[in-house]
Amino acid sequence: MNLILKIEELALFLLGIYFFNILDFSWWWFIMLLLTPDIGMLGYLINTRIGAITYNVLHHRGVAVLFYLIGIYTQSQTIQLIGVIIFCHAALDRVFGYGLKYFDHFKHTHLGDLKK
Repeated sequence: MNLILKIEELALFLLGIYFFNILDFSWWWFIMLLLTPDIGMLGYLINTRIGAITYNVLHHRGVAVLFYLIGIYTQSQTIQLIGVIIFCHAALDRVFGYGLKYFDHFKHTHLGDLKK
């Protein structure tokens, strides 16, 4: 992946950290929850199509922003936290070259094929 795109994703990760900092949670919550969106990989135990869907839902920044906005609307910092965690995790994944998945196999992403 192009270096400039990785820098952009890193900037988005830092933006997510800023939004986490606004919330009233201890930093250990951020550290503990940062990898939880990867639970979406469990869908691959069923098949690649379900796996791609569950993975993508938990790694899509649009979903993250939607959660954050719903949290603002409902005044729920917990829902906002879910949005921030998904947002930060997705940005960090993309820094390392992991993108949203296609239905054929886990290593086929919107950023290209993952190295074997």
